[in-house]
Amino acid sequence: MPHDLIKTSRDGVIATILIDRAAKRNCLDLPMWIGLGEALAALSADESLRAVIIRGAGEEAFSAGADIAAFAAERGTPEREAVYSHELHGAFHAIRTCLHPTIAACSGWTMGGGCGIATMCDFRIGSSATRMGIPARNLGIFYAYEEIDPILQICGYATTAEILIEGRVLTGEEAYQKGLLSRLVADGAVHAEANALATRIAQGSPLSARFHKQAMQKLRGALPITAADREREGSFAYTEDFRNAAEAFLAKRKPVFEGH
Repeated sequence: MPHDLIKTSRDGVIATILIDRAAKRNCLDLPMWIGLGEALAALSADESLRAVIIRGAGEEAFSAGADIAAFAAERGTPEREAVYSHELHGAFHAIRTCLHPTIAACSGWTMGGGCGIATMCDFRIGSSATRMGIPARNLGIFYAYEEIDPILQICGYATTAEILIEGRVLTGEEAYQKGLLSRLVADGAVHAEANALATRIAQGSPLSARFHKQAMQKLRGALPITAADREREGSFAYTEDFRNAAEAFLAKRKPVFEGH
């Protein structure tokens, strides 16, 4: 069902999804992830559209990712983890498989799941004020295979290792140099360029754009992931490191990882 913080608007053949939670750097709790997935699915089913822009409210953040403050209520048991992972992966899948070309307007902080949203898109526009990273290691989180794959495709092994293992946060210039951003524009011009890019895409053949998007994804092929891989992917949620790190984040102190 629609969520009041995930807002969809339309200008002709271009649709925009707004993550409207500026006070919390546009981070998403579980109902918002569900709303995001449903919004993308609805737009994908509308063949009259030609491009979709995803943006955050304000200029400070595209999205800071998952709302860690909500983890205590949304995660931590097998039942809740099953729901959370299903809806989170569903939202990412809906972005990546959207029929129309997708553009992430990466103004400011584009972190964690926010960076994941952006890398699921076909284009990412940023500026020198953009900051991109996935601090999964700071929480003991295992980033999912399907979410790692587009980062590897976009910028290669070395940069993906910097992001996921070293935990680097890239400036806009660094993200552009490493291929994580498609385009670097002046500060304050991210949303205007996202709209201009969507307009240029919309002037071309929608059938051609859809075919080429699907062809590029098809050429990647299926990921070689086993059931055992899947089980290990979600096992972090039951580790002491994850629980302690989530508590440390909320208490604004540095986590201590013991490796269990």
